This record gives sequence, C-alpha cells and structure tokens, in this order.
Amino acid sequence: MSSPLSQLDIDVRWRDLDANHHVNNAMYLSYLEEARVVWLNQIISDWKVTGGVPVLAAVQLNFRRPIGYPARVRVRQFVRRLGRSSLTLGSTLSDSNDESCVFADGEVVLVWADPIAGTSMPLPEALRKICEHAAD
Repeated sequence: MSSPLSQLDIDVRWRDLDANHHVNNAMYLSYLEEARVVWLNQIISDWKVTGGVPVLAAVQLNFRRPIGYPARVRVRQFVRRLGRSSLTLGSTLSDSNDESCVFADGEVVLVWADPIAGTSMPLPEALRKICEHAAD
C-alpha cells in the first residue's frame, strides 16, 4: 500500500463505548469523518470560498475487530479514485501502537457540491492537485 494521503490519531473516549464496552460501530464512521474534516481543513481552511462543500455520497466499511478502551486509533486515508467532482478515499482504522492491528477498512466517496443548487461541481483545484500527487 502506498503512503497515506493523511493520518490522524484519535483517542477513544468513554462515551464512544457500547454496552459491551467496545467502541460502538457508528463511532468508526465518526472517526473517519473527523480525519476527513481535519485533512480537508488543512487544504482549504474556508470551504465557502470554493462555492461548494464536501458531501458524503457513499460508505463501505469492513469491521475487522472491536476497539476496546482505552485505545488510540490511527485513521489513514488513501486516494482510490479521483473524478471531476468526486473523490474516493480508501481508509484504515488501526491501533496507533500496532498498525498490523486493523479495526476496520473500507472507503468513502465524497462529492463536491453546490449547497444551494444541490448539484455537483468540480473539485477545488487545491484538493485536486494534492490528490493527483498522492495518486502518482
């Protein structure tokens, strides 16, 4: 696997746990979201200047093993596909101390969209350049 486009370590919070004292499966998606937003904000600090916003269009996630508490999760993202107005990010969630311990993997599809018209629009140039470079 190529080097990640982005990487973020997230501490598991007590409130993330379910009745079985594992991280609730919905929280895996929250960890992916947090990593995406942090990464996007590093590229485009004010999305409004682009005239659009990233919209989550699809998610596919494979749950590999439960996350206990305490834990620190490493979220890594990779470019899988770059379209005109969409971006597919591959993702892994692993133990930050042992990346061979994978909790989940999968991908998300983001579409850059005009929030008023409700239609897709081209990805911002700054985002496209970073993704093209990472895909090389």
